[in-house]
Amino acid sequence: MMKKSYKIDVDCANCANKMEDAARKTDGVKDCTVNFMLLKMNVEFEDGQDPKAVMQRVRANCKKVEDDCEVYI
Repeated sequence: MMKKSYKIDVDCANCANKMEDAARKTDGVKDCTVNFMLLKMNVEFEDGQDPKAVMQRVRANCKKVEDDCEVYI
């Protein structure tokens, strides 16, 4: 199991929650927590997943729910 932390940019706590939900629903993500105060996204990947590929999908899904957010991968 692999966990990684990513810097994010988002305007409000509600939007951060939307990003967290979108990331959790992404294929290859086992779990995700977003810390709005620290602007961090902690992602736990499913076994055998390529974090770079998974995070491309996470970013795309986050932008669907909050188009002015950013995930720095």
